[in-house]
Amino acid sequence: MPVHELGIYVFILAAFLGLELIRRVSPLLHTPLMSLTNAISAISVVGAILIAGEENASTFSRVLGFIAVTTATINVVSGYLITDRMLKMFKKQERKP
Repeated sequence: MPVHELGIYVFILAAFLGLELIRRVSPLLHTPLMSLTNAISAISVVGAILIAGEENASTFSRVLGFIAVTTATINVVSGYLITDRMLKMFKKQERKP
């Protein structure tokens, strides 16, 4: 079995498992889960940079790598902003006299 076929199978399996995992998470765990997915997206950014910057990469690989870097970076930044906003909701507000 060629390596790229194995990668496709792993991707499809990961997509189905990820969907089922997220669907079954209780709402109380959404903030920690979002922090975890931010870390995974950060790993995706590094992998996409490595693929897009490879010396012998085709134009198609470079374009897909650029798209992957852009979307994963947007996901990481927005995820951290949302997590920060959610955590601020749990802080006690000071009462004014």
